[in-house]
Amino acid sequence: MDQLAMKRAWDDLLANPIEGRFSKPRIKGITMLFDTGLGLHETEDLIDLASTYIDFVKIGFASSKLYPESVLRRKIMLLKENHIHVYPGGTFLEIAILQNKWREFMQRCADLGFSAIEVSDGTIAYERFLRREVIKFAQSLGLLVLSEVGKKESGCYLPVDHLYECICYDLEYGAFKVIIEGRESGKAVGMFEKDGTLRKTEIEELCEKLGSSDPIIWEAPLKNQQVEFIHMFGINVNVGNINPRDVLSLESLRCGLRSDTLRYTVHPEFSLNKKA
Repeated sequence: MDQLAMKRAWDDLLANPIEGRFSKPRIKGITMLFDTGLGLHETEDLIDLASTYIDFVKIGFASSKLYPESVLRRKIMLLKENHIHVYPGGTFLEIAILQNKWREFMQRCADLGFSAIEVSDGTIAYERFLRREVIKFAQSLGLLVLSEVGKKESGCYLPVDHLYECICYDLEYGAFKVIIEGRESGKAVGMFEKDGTLRKTEIEELCEKLGSSDPIIWEAPLKNQQVEFIHMFGINVNVGNINPRDVLSLESLRCGLRSDTLRYTVHPEFSLNKKA
């Protein structure tokens, strides 16, 4: 089924309350899913229902090491055939770096059909020159590079100036986008407080330094976080670590098909910042 040309049941009758959603292929308004173990049939169902709303699927952690090769290859192929980038979690690359096999690891990723790679240091530490070398080598293999900044340890917050410096270096090295760590919990990490609320002052300061939120994918697994990012940066903000079951929920938020964002269109006291 060609999802990009798929006719939807309501389009001839009702418009989306919030218009302006970008269509694929997107460089802005990206949705990245966090896959912790979808089987082939579940992946097929997800594609049939929602592929037009999905830009990236991250096969979480190093879990792709546990897949039967035939299943992994088939899953990668299914996603790519439907214009969805697929890549292994950054932790897997960190393991390869620890074992001094990162070149072989990325070559294997390319051989298996992965279209992208995540370069992170969420658990380990390594020098910036190596990070640059890793990004450049991935590019030489034709892999699209997503980098990630931030530590996975609960309560670990990096200063905005440090985040800004890391983001600028990664973009200079050739990263397509830079992910801000949020983990699957969305709490006490990155730009989130212990209760999952956004650290808005730091977010605004970072985006002011960058001049835009466009280079960033915000890991935002919780609905209230997605609503807040849409409120801050508009419906075409880049968000990631979305549960596959929540992809239509997020797209509904983007399009004003849920009360949380529909209110922006009917109550003048709510404003939707469309600058990303």
